Amino acid sequence: MVVKWGIMSTARINSLFLTGARASADLEVVAVASRELASAERYAREQGIDRAHGSYEALLADPDIDVVYISLPNSLHVEWTVRALEAGKHVLCEKPLSRRAAQVGPAFDIAEREGMLLMEAFMYRHNPQTRRLVELIAAGAVGRVRLIRAAFSFVADDDANIRLRAALDGGALMDVGCYCVSGTRLIGGEPQRVSAEQAVGGDGVDVAFAATMRFPDDVLAQFDAGLALATRDELEVVGDAGALFLDDPWHCRKPLIELRRDDRVERIEIEAVDSYRLEAENMCAAIRGEAPLLLGRADAVGQARTIEALYDAAENGRTVTLG
Repeated sequence: MVVKWGIMSTARINSLFLTGARASADLEVVAVASRELASAERYAREQGIDRAHGSYEALLADPDIDVVYISLPNSLHVEWTVRALEAGKHVLCEKPLSRRAAQVGPAFDIAEREGMLLMEAFMYRHNPQTRRLVELIAAGAVGRVRLIRAAFSFVADDDANIRLRAALDGGALMDVGCYCVSGTRLIGGEPQRVSAEQAVGGDGVDVAFAATMRFPDDVLAQFDAGLALATRDELEVVGDAGALFLDDPWHCRKPLIELRRDDRVERIEIEAVDSYRLEAENMCAAIRGEAPLLLGRADAVGQARTIEALYDAAENGRTVTLG
C-alpha cells in the first residue's frame, strides 16, 4: 500500500520533506494546499505535485489523501491538526506541536477518538545517528551521565521572517531551542526543575535563549538557542568516564559521534540517511499497522510541558519546578 500524502502550506521546510518523500517507495505526495489557489498551483508545478487546493479545507476534503503533513506557522499547528484528525486524516505536524501543554493531550484524545494517528515531527529522532547515541549511552560508553549540553542557533536577519513574530508563536525556543529540549529529554528523561534567561527582539519574541535544567538521578543540562546568534548546532553528553560529542545532531547531514575519553578521541561514523524520509516512512508503516509511531502522546506532552515551563522561567525570572 502506497500511502498518499497532502501538504498543508507552501513553507520552505517542505522542500526538505519532499526530498525525503521522493526517495521513498512507501509514499506519494499527491496534493498541496495554500490559502490562495494561484499560490498552490504555482507550488505544485514547481514541485511536481499533481493536485493543488486553494484552501486548507479543500485539502482535508480530498478523499485520496491518507495523511497530512502540516508545516504551517507554529500558532496554527494545533488548530489544523485537530481539524485534519476530525476530517479523517492522519497527521504529521511539524515541531513544535504547541508551547501550551494543555493543548497537546486533547489533540491526541481526538486522534484516538477518530482512529487516526498523530506524530510531532522531530525528524532527527528517526536518524541512525540518534539511535546510535542512545545505544552508546545505554552501553556505558561515558559511564554515569552527569551533564547534557546542547546548542542550536543561526541569525534571522529578515524582519519579515515569521520566526520573529509573536502572534505566530515565533522565537528561538520554539524554532530551534525545541530541538535542544527534545535532545536533553531523550537522554535525561523529564526535567524536574528549569531556569532560563532570554533576550527579546523581533516584535517581542526571544531571539536568544539560555537554560539550565535538572533531571532525575542528578543529571544536569544546559542549552542555548538563538535567532540572533552565529550558526551552531551541537550536542554533548558528559559522564564520569567520558563524553560523547555530536557536531551535527539535528540535521544529521554528516553523522559522526566522537567518543572522548581522557586524551583519546574515537570517531564513530554512521551512514548518512535522510531523516525526513525515515520520519515519513515510520508514519506510513504505522498507518499500515506494520510498526508503532516512534513519537507519540507522552513525548509530545512532555515536550510542551517543558517549553511552557522554560518560558515561565525566562519571563518571570524564577526557577520552575515541574510536577
